[in-house]
Amino acid sequence: MKTIKLTHVFAAIIALLTITSCVQDDDFSTPDLTATDPVLDGEVISVSALRNLFLQEGETVDLTESTQYVEGFVISSDESGNWFEEIIIQDNATAPTAGVRILIDESPLFTYYEIGRKIFVKLGGLHLGESNGVLTLGVTNNLEKIPAPLQFDYIQRSATVETIVPVETTISNLSEDLENIFIKLTDVQFAKEEVIDQSLTYAGEPLDEFDGERTIFSCATEQTLILSTSTFANFKSIALPTGRGSISGVLTRNFFGEDFNLAINDRNDVIFDQAERCDPVEIDCGVADAAGSTILFEDFFETQATNSPISGNGWTNYQQEGSETWEAYSSGGQNASLGISARVGSFQSGDDATIAWLITPMLDLQANTGETLQFMTSNSFSDGSTLDLLFSSDWDGTEATIATATWDVLPAGVIVDDGDFFGDWIDSGIVDLSCIESNGYVAFRYSGSGDPDFDGTFELDEIQINAN
Repeated sequence: MKTIKLTHVFAAIIALLTITSCVQDDDFSTPDLTATDPVLDGEVISVSALRNLFLQEGETVDLTESTQYVEGFVISSDESGNWFEEIIIQDNATAPTAGVRILIDESPLFTYYEIGRKIFVKLGGLHLGESNGVLTLGVTNNLEKIPAPLQFDYIQRSATVETIVPVETTISNLSEDLENIFIKLTDVQFAKEEVIDQSLTYAGEPLDEFDGERTIFSCATEQTLILSTSTFANFKSIALPTGRGSISGVLTRNFFGEDFNLAINDRNDVIFDQAERCDPVEIDCGVADAAGSTILFEDFFETQATNSPISGNGWTNYQQEGSETWEAYSSGGQNASLGISARVGSFQSGDDATIAWLITPMLDLQANTGETLQFMTSNSFSDGSTLDLLFSSDWDGTEATIATATWDVLPAGVIVDDGDFFGDWIDSGIVDLSCIESNGYVAFRYSGSGDPDFDGTFELDEIQINAN
């Protein structure tokens, strides 16, 4: 029996040595992800210099023969699935001035190009241009993705990893200079109709085919921006938070390159630490059956001088942001049926922000009954711009306090939609104002998206405010 037991012991020892030997001989080790500063064989330029090169050329730039490298810090991560086969870099970890997207036919990328990692991209063999409206590096004139086997021929990692400090800004200050930059919006929330009226997820609804588009609402300016989330993101089915706070992400554009979008790296970029919301108050008296016979105020703009700012008749025509204002015009096309009208638009204005107000004189609603409002609107491809119908009972009538006064929404008034034919005039319906118990002002507020290349024009006419 002792002989048998010793034989078993010797056999176990031999087996253990054999197994250990096999593991040591085979190379199953984790790839070395440590980084050292690479030795580069060309000049290093900044992302800002690269962007300036594109702006000078105005079209896709062939960098095939370049011997330069561009350096930058990674600000995107596909770890949560919200980015796919691309990384975004900006020129500095703090106070950046330019960013660029790099297309790579590989996924995932976060294991090698983590947020804050400084990298060098060889420009030789690449092209620089706009894809989906943002500055992009890719191969060929069509800006195709760098093939996966070649990515390390083009991209080298530095040993440097920095903390990315977002650029704090507002929706009204968004511009092309902030594209491909990691930004932070403060005092914002998701739109009431998405989180209060409905309980939408980031991108898990039946109609979310490729991306879920949700509306970020600024509590300070009431302007909006779209948050775009991939339907492949691992947080797509999480419900949007109902509070308010800050959102950090990369400023990019939608698929068509028309409107600014914000894209986050993961759900932790949304920090809503305040429960109290800032939803605009809606004054909804409904729609009246008929308008009264007493005219409190009206303007068909026929006495206005065309191509001049709207003036007289008690109007306040105020430019809160930008250079555009409400002006009188007469169209020779399909909109000519109403004669002279009021219009406003920021298309190709060059302004980073546009907010233009047209406000009626004070309306005496306390001394009357059965008050109603009617008007007509049209557009010339309003695109990213919006027109809001508002009412204030606490504005003091001075331009200096317009932006700080309380302006409530009149939701019953129908305003032309961007999808409506530009030659049609849309009737507002007979908006009932009789439930308003105080005197005040009706305002038409135009807001541009912050990108004047994709903003359009609104037209306004036949304003009538009546009472019984």
